[in-house]
Amino acid sequence: MLDLDRQNTYRARYRASHPGWQTSGAVYESFVRRYAAPGCRWLDVGCGRGGVVELLGESARLCAGADLDLASLREHRAPYTRRVVAPIESLPVAAASFDLVTCSWVIEHLAEPSLAFAEVARALAPGGHWVFLTPNARNVVTLANRLIHYRLQGWLVRRLYARDEADTFPVRYRANTPERIERLAREAGLRCVGTRLVGDPTYLAFNGALFALSSLLERVTPPGWRVHIVGDYQK
Repeated sequence: MLDLDRQNTYRARYRASHPGWQTSGAVYESFVRRYAAPGCRWLDVGCGRGGVVELLGESARLCAGADLDLASLREHRAPYTRRVVAPIESLPVAAASFDLVTCSWVIEHLAEPSLAFAEVARALAPGGHWVFLTPNARNVVTLANRLIHYRLQGWLVRRLYARDEADTFPVRYRANTPERIERLAREAGLRCVGTRLVGDPTYLAFNGALFALSSLLERVTPPGWRVHIVGDYQK
C-alpha cells in the first residue's frame, strides 16, 4: 500500500537526488501565491474541503468556493469561504466578479470543457488570472487510469493508496493536454502567462524497486508527457 506518508517519503528521496524538483502541489501553490494578495476576490472551483484557500484565502476581500459535492462543502475547513453547490459550467456569480479563479483536479472531469473555460473567463475581471492543476493525458499513469472504470478506480484508490473511495469521481480527460488547454483558453479569451509540466515518479512507488524503476522511467519521459500540468492564464 502507498499511503500519502509513504509517498511523501519517496518524494523526499527523489527531491534529495534532484535538487530543485517540486511536487505539482508545490508548483500550483507558488502560482496561486502570485495573485492571492490581500483584498483580492478569489473563487476556488471544485474546492472540496479546503485545499490552497486554507493557506492563502483568509486575507481575501472575498473568498468563495464552488463544488458539486455537498458533503465536501459542509466539511470545508476554511470558515471564511462562502460556498455554493454549482458546476464549473454554470457558476452562480456575476460577470467579471473575481480577480483570481483556481481549480485543482477539476479539468480532467469536464464533460464539456469549452463551456467550462468560457465560464471561467466570464467570472474573471479584466486582468484576472485562472490558475489550475490537472493531470496530463499523455502520461503513462494517466493513460492507465483512463482504462479503469471509475467504480473500480475508487476501489483501487482505497486498496492501493489508502484514500477515501467516496472522493473518486469519473474522469474524461477531454481537455488534458497542453495544446488542447491552450486552444480552449484562447477561444475563451484567455492568454497563457505560464505553464509547467511536472513529473513525479512516486505514484507507482509501492516499494523501493518500483520507486527506482519509476525514477528511471521519469528520466526518459519526454517533458511534454510529464504527469501534471500547472497553468496560469489571464483574461
